[in-house]
Amino acid sequence: MTRSNPSARLSAIPKTGVLRAVGTMSGTSLDGVDVAIVETDGVVIHGFGASAYRAYEPVERAQLAAALGQWQGPQVEAAGEIVTRAHAALLAQVLVEGAEAGADQRAVDVIGFHGQTLAHAPRTQGTLQVGDGAALAAELDTPVVWDFRSDDVRLGGEGAPLAPFFHFACAKYLKRDKPLCFLNLGGVGNLTYVDPRFEAAEDSGALLAFDTGPANAPINDLVQARCGQMMDEGGAIARGGVVETGALELFLAEPYFARMPPKSLDRNDFAEMITLVSELTDSDATATLTAMCAAAVAQGMEHCPEPPEVVLVTGGGRHNPVLMEMLRVSLDCPVAPIESVGLDGDMLEAQAFAHLAVRVARGLPTSCPGTTGVRACVGGGVVSVPGGED
Repeated sequence: MTRSNPSARLSAIPKTGVLRAVGTMSGTSLDGVDVAIVETDGVVIHGFGASAYRAYEPVERAQLAAALGQWQGPQVEAAGEIVTRAHAALLAQVLVEGAEAGADQRAVDVIGFHGQTLAHAPRTQGTLQVGDGAALAAELDTPVVWDFRSDDVRLGGEGAPLAPFFHFACAKYLKRDKPLCFLNLGGVGNLTYVDPRFEAAEDSGALLAFDTGPANAPINDLVQARCGQMMDEGGAIARGGVVETGALELFLAEPYFARMPPKSLDRNDFAEMITLVSELTDSDATATLTAMCAAAVAQGMEHCPEPPEVVLVTGGGRHNPVLMEMLRVSLDCPVAPIESVGLDGDMLEAQAFAHLAVRVARGLPTSCPGTTGVRACVGGGVVSVPGGED
């Protein structure tokens, strides 16, 4: 991969005013690529634009899954090519549609490209997101901000989660005046506690964020292996099962849950969960893994400085009614899908990286001690523009 110097690249992106940014995200569930447009100055959200989705083909998904947990080698290189190609195709579609729509739907000023996480071990080896932002900038003739996590890890942070600064902006956009939580249930679950009474996201006490534990990844892996399905669609398999409380108790005894946040996980850090339910029926095993996800969230909620007014759920897990009901029973506050406040739970992560790209371009922080445990506020990200150095 070719990385370029951010300080030499920022002149390609307007320094002031509202920018039209597009963010891209492919999560740990390996389902596909999300692309979404946000209009923002890096602090305030001024509006949301078009979005699009491209599912990974089965062969692409298999190749990405084979590279999970690896740091280098042919499989990692192949995964990077798949990710770059998939994002380029979807971004090109969105850019063309935006340009054809007219002046008030102009093509974007900057792209925020997350890439695909293959390995995440911030305390030892670091973090690895594959995909070539410089190649995207050249192909799409648009500045690209990418490699968001590495600087945070170099400064002692977990490198995750990175959406909290966007969550803070969303709380302000929604004009909330009491603490609330954003709960993303993708392959891994992560929680952001937001106190919108603070002026800025980087203010001490404004944010607390961390990974709660495994979410959809082990459920998807189980039902794919046993039932040949990509996911437990609508919670249909779990609905017919009974939770094995012994397995649930063993799961909650894992040392991760005793650690104080901020903290983060790799997709496969809890791979042994499958072993805990290996002797159960398909429905009982799926119900138990679903209960583990909800119980991990309940454990994490104990770290909130104040009881939140509501927990807004985003990510694929919100489509699972069994999981949502388990959360409502487990938590002492209302739980609702994020659509209940007018936001798009399928695109929130992609929107987050659009917002973060503008923050990087403006020299604003993208993480802080309360979100990743980094030693000081840091604005991570590499900036690439078409044509090389300015």
